[in-house]
Amino acid sequence: MRQYFAIFILALILVFSSCRTDFDTVASTGDLKFSRDTVYLDTVFKNIGSSTYQLKVYNRSKNDISIPIIQLKKGLSSKYRMTVDGMAGNNGKIFKDVTLLAKDSLYIFIETTADITDANPTDFLYTDEIEFDSGVNLQKVALVTLIQDAVFLYPNQNPDGTKEKIKIEGKDVDGFYLNENDPENGNELIFTKQKPYVIYGYAGVSENKTVIFEAGARVHFHANSGLYIGDKASLQINGTASTTEKLENEVIFEGDRLESLYSDIPGQWKSVLFANGSMNHNINHLTLKNAVVGLDFKNPYNNITIQNTQIYNCVEYGILAQNAQITGENIVINYAGLASLSCVYGGNYKFTHCTFNNNWSTPSQFSVSLSNSLTGAVPESNALAQATFNNCIIYGSSTNEFNLNKNSNSPFVYQLNNCLLKFSSSSTNPLYQFKTDTEHYNNIILNENPKFYKPSENKFNIDKTSAAFAKGNQVYLIPLDILGIARTSPPDLGAYQSQDFPK
Repeated sequence: MRQYFAIFILALILVFSSCRTDFDTVASTGDLKFSRDTVYLDTVFKNIGSSTYQLKVYNRSKNDISIPIIQLKKGLSSKYRMTVDGMAGNNGKIFKDVTLLAKDSLYIFIETTADITDANPTDFLYTDEIEFDSGVNLQKVALVTLIQDAVFLYPNQNPDGTKEKIKIEGKDVDGFYLNENDPENGNELIFTKQKPYVIYGYAGVSENKTVIFEAGARVHFHANSGLYIGDKASLQINGTASTTEKLENEVIFEGDRLESLYSDIPGQWKSVLFANGSMNHNINHLTLKNAVVGLDFKNPYNNITIQNTQIYNCVEYGILAQNAQITGENIVINYAGLASLSCVYGGNYKFTHCTFNNNWSTPSQFSVSLSNSLTGAVPESNALAQATFNNCIIYGSSTNEFNLNKNSNSPFVYQLNNCLLKFSSSSTNPLYQFKTDTEHYNNIILNENPKFYKPSENKFNIDKTSAAFAKGNQVYLIPLDILGIARTSPPDLGAYQSQDFPK
């Protein structure tokens, strides 16, 4: 009997619970609140998908509500797509009878893929609206995206469906050689500022060809892509000084994600790789960022000139030089997982008025590393004929930012003149006797703070309070700094002439 009574009570509970109205909804009355009234999806290249952006929708009322419709104003033809609380709706465009509980919220995630022809021809903006409900209860949130036209360079597809490949260091990689008579793009060996360029795979420069980047050129590399300067090929980067922070006259190499989220993420593309036997390279006013290795020199044939160049946020190296000959002036490098500047397997180097810094997040990286050896090479050592640093700053977040790896089987010649250097640990190693070894070190400022303006933002300007102020030697003077500002006498150390910082 007690068993039947218990079943009876359970049945009553189920009946009454099924009659609860806790989750009954009322129609939306147009009182929704939003985390923003306009969603800007940043700039995208034509036909390249954007990142995903978020809109939060709030129900501030005491009632559970039903929103009859959430839709894009342009409907199924819209180039935007959404998910609403994880639901895909009708092709990501139209959602019906969406429930939103009292004092609760829901998330809408928005993306776009649009062509330049979809945008307004006067301002290249593609716009739409998210509509909530209709009639007197209609509420809207605007969507805005800037669509940027570009020249796209990529490997062709072979008849068998595979991609075109080129050989780099003995390996076949997705890539193509730039064509000076391309039927669609014209001369692909000359990069202008008329449109940005987007490169997929490795863009190669073939033997006896020269690739030229004119002032203001913008080059965006897709993931795992890069630029390959082949045997007997040359690179000429002809940027000039800019007058604004937009760097309008710089040549800029970076990834192809334009959203602000990606502005400082390392490793978005591979490298500018200089092959064994490449020759006659001149680089002026280049800004390169977010690569794996920025400039990668593998036994180039003759001298390389690098001037007024900035390299940031590389997973491994800013500059990796293997048995190279480099003359560098007004170079700034920061954030590299292994070393900002690494010169291996010997070579011949002269750097003047450069700022080598490394604020990578681990304690094991260097700003400058020099070596006359290379693991696995035959022979494994090679002469470091010269490595001279004049009026430079070598600094960063590690205890020691200067590394020497000497193999006694080959010459190892180096000298630092009027440099600010961070090397905080005491060492009995004869390579690091900064105060007593006058053959290798002259007028070294050791472990004093250069007081960079904003190093976390890659702004390495200094002012009169810096330990690098007026500590340079006039003998090594480069008349203009990296910004084109005249240096005073005696000059400051590093790539920047001192100025008063903005208040």
